[in-house]
Amino acid sequence: MLNNIHTFFNAFGATVIVPIMIFIIALFLKVKPKKAMMCGFYAGVGLTGFSWIINEFTPIVTKIVRQMVNNTGIKLPVVDIGWQAGSLASFGSPVGLTFFVFGLIAEFILFAVGVTKVFMPSNLWNNFGFMIWGTLAFYVTHNWWISLGLSFFMLLYTLLLAEVQADRWSSYYKIENTTVCAAQNIVQTVPAILLDPLWNLLGFNKANLTPAAFKNKFGVFGEPTTLGAILGIVIGVLGNIKDLTTIKAWGQILQFAVQLSAVMTIFPLVTNVFSKAFTPLAKQIDKERKQSKNQKAEADLVHDKKRWFLAVDDGVGYGESATIISGIILIPIMVVIAFLLPGNKTLPVVDLISLPFMVESIVAITDGNILKVIANGIVWFSLGLYAASWLGSIYTGAISQYGATIPAGIVLVTSFNLMARPLNALVFAAFISQNPLWISLCIIVYLALLFILRKYRPQIWTYLNKMANKNVHANQDLKPSPKD
Repeated sequence: MLNNIHTFFNAFGATVIVPIMIFIIALFLKVKPKKAMMCGFYAGVGLTGFSWIINEFTPIVTKIVRQMVNNTGIKLPVVDIGWQAGSLASFGSPVGLTFFVFGLIAEFILFAVGVTKVFMPSNLWNNFGFMIWGTLAFYVTHNWWISLGLSFFMLLYTLLLAEVQADRWSSYYKIENTTVCAAQNIVQTVPAILLDPLWNLLGFNKANLTPAAFKNKFGVFGEPTTLGAILGIVIGVLGNIKDLTTIKAWGQILQFAVQLSAVMTIFPLVTNVFSKAFTPLAKQIDKERKQSKNQKAEADLVHDKKRWFLAVDDGVGYGESATIISGIILIPIMVVIAFLLPGNKTLPVVDLISLPFMVESIVAITDGNILKVIANGIVWFSLGLYAASWLGSIYTGAISQYGATIPAGIVLVTSFNLMARPLNALVFAAFISQNPLWISLCIIVYLALLFILRKYRPQIWTYLNKMANKNVHANQDLKPSPKD
């Protein structure tokens, strides 16, 4: 049965399965059939657009990054070949396939009984983010229950973090009652919250580095299209630093500038189409909330304890200006850090294009403060490089065993997007130890955090909104408000 399910999903793909799921969910939420059908079409069109752009742009970025690596003489044994190999292995392993079926059922149950206020089945394709960890654990331990339990535990704390950041995410990205819930990207909520007081102490909140500020200060040179061209020239020069006297080098530099400019211009347009798939659903959720007789005393969204969220694909936020600008700036930074970081064995390459996905939670929590996003990224992803280095041999063995081919000439492989996750790596270490003490500690910490979230969710969201409001924006005075 599991193999038949795998064959079915492979045959139709995300661009067909996800729209069908969105259509069904829209009907369940009592959206009119015509509008529900359009939600499905917009989801399919958006996913297709994302796939086209990323598939075209990834080889271009990879080539530039490899040239930067060659110019610096970086020689690291664990090479990032992209998340796709991990996804393939997840669907090829027995533990991964089992979770895909029963994890979907669990997501319905967890939402129905109120363990989570995030409806995850609307974003089922990102379940491979849970499946990959169970696959790695099964490769190491050969223990079915420990491995499957790890995947389910990853789901539980991912849902918890998704709800913690939900109010900020939906507010910043302007789609009410939605949040992202991808295991590989949601953990950035942790450094975004914990490190924010430090960045404020250093005055980062007063740095007026937002897309709106760039536009106000620099006019046409602050537009995402122009910024893309400027960043493209900078990255292109770094990739051709030894050949700047040649016409060929400048041809590549200027071509990359135009290509990056195109991505930063077109991606927001595709994102707008994709977001149309979820906007009617989010509005319907809000409509039902307001009509509920039990909600009369709770007028605002923050204090509405029955408010719930639709999990959406993180492609919805990829094209937002602060998100894509921060992610692109981090590309050369992470290459340099990989070279300088003592003890690091991981070379990020292909998944560097995923950096805008990886910083979405940070962008939302810092309210688009690009300086803070970059600072958080440097700290967290540097720790992530160590995690990916430790997991290199395990990841290589697992994806080799479950269906992915290792490129010739590469000894160890990884996915910077999937494996450079300090928190996930710690949980993984606890479970593969098969030590009841460490596994129990993980569960106890989760239950404590869940209790705090269920009891103090309005206070948590209020705190996060106050954090966001401390950041200076283009239309704000640099002086702190009296409330601060």
